[in-house]
Amino acid sequence: MLHNMPDLDLKAIENKLVAARTKLILDKPFLGALVLRLPLQAANPAWCPTTGTDARKFYYNPEYVQELRTDEAQFVLAHEALHCALSHFARRQHRVKHRWDLACDYAINPILLEDGLKPPPGMIMMKEYVGMSAEEIYPLLDDNDMTETMDQHLYDKETDPSEGSRDKSENPLDNRDKQEEPPPPKESEPDSSNAPEQGEASKGSGQQQEFDEQSAGGEPPPPPLSQQEADDLSVQWQQRLAGAAQQAQQAGKLSGVMKRLVEELLQPRLPWRTLLAHYMTAVARDDYSYTRPSSRRGDPAIFPTLKSHQINAVVALDVSGSVTDKELQACLSEINAIKGQVRAAVTLLACDSEVVEGFPRRFEPWEEATLPQDMPGGGSTDFRPVFEWTQQQDQQPDILVYFTDAQGFFPKVQPNFPVIWLVKGRSQVPWGTRVQLN
Repeated sequence: MLHNMPDLDLKAIENKLVAARTKLILDKPFLGALVLRLPLQAANPAWCPTTGTDARKFYYNPEYVQELRTDEAQFVLAHEALHCALSHFARRQHRVKHRWDLACDYAINPILLEDGLKPPPGMIMMKEYVGMSAEEIYPLLDDNDMTETMDQHLYDKETDPSEGSRDKSENPLDNRDKQEEPPPPKESEPDSSNAPEQGEASKGSGQQQEFDEQSAGGEPPPPPLSQQEADDLSVQWQQRLAGAAQQAQQAGKLSGVMKRLVEELLQPRLPWRTLLAHYMTAVARDDYSYTRPSSRRGDPAIFPTLKSHQINAVVALDVSGSVTDKELQACLSEINAIKGQVRAAVTLLACDSEVVEGFPRRFEPWEEATLPQDMPGGGSTDFRPVFEWTQQQDQQPDILVYFTDAQGFFPKVQPNFPVIWLVKGRSQVPWGTRVQLN
């Protein structure tokens, strides 16, 4: 595939990327966990002058990587991973690809710079776009802005140049079809059988044609994602983002800029039910036990046996009045749907300024968690009694889920077990993982 580059030490170049990735995992575990999801793939320079991604792999031009310092390699790795984690491959809709690609780079690069990464040559950034999403940046870009992006966004089709460099339709549902549909063959042409292939070439903005002319038989670029593939990968990447954030936060290495990014991303795009299931599933585990069996069994051999770990979860409900009874019941129904799947025993607490009468209530994995017919509460909000009660128990929970509007008094010290806040409204939490209810 890369036989045209005999002077390059391809193994040393790959090792540079591996070293950069390892340093990210150690120093910035949130970004490192995302980068680890993209296998490294040396690419053909005919279609990959720098780096690129198709949301499945990290493609790189060995000549380009050879010239990078290790800290610059960290930047390009994190850059591609954030394209994926932000689901840029699924958000373009009717927009012109080149402008969208520029908007995505303008959105990502300031985040990486603020997180302390060192940019490579060719990195683009505009101060006026700092803190803005790609959707917010896109309409501010000039129609004819031909600035080059730092990398190749291989997950998407190019805009047909015959359609110009602007959106052709006021109806976003019509526009993409107009850009991508190949022209019908003309009967007057002597060889009309080639027309669909020419249409496909224009659909890729000449990318495949350029590859055919320059590649000398090398590997072709990956095909763009179908809509179904993009949708499926978007959910996968957002779940990966949630898991990476949780791990980094527990390690105390989730920076402020990345924490804000994660909170903003997880609010509208991934249903909180999916996130809660992801967190609880991550805590659950099956493992093999090699405990010596009873001697009365007669067989001296020790065979591995599958031991299931039962989750002990505490679910706290804010009954101060800011959360309605209907919302409490909806939350509890989701807990019930998840707890049976992951073998979770649930201790249910209801609290306003103190744990209210009739609680805690304990439910085994096979039991349905329920609320009393008349729920007490209605006072001010104080989260401390729940954590004080938890600290007094013989065994700490594997996870604590708190359903609240997050307006109240928090404990000053973060506990050493995972805490998930299911938050109604916009209030923030001082620690733990915040999941926006939507």
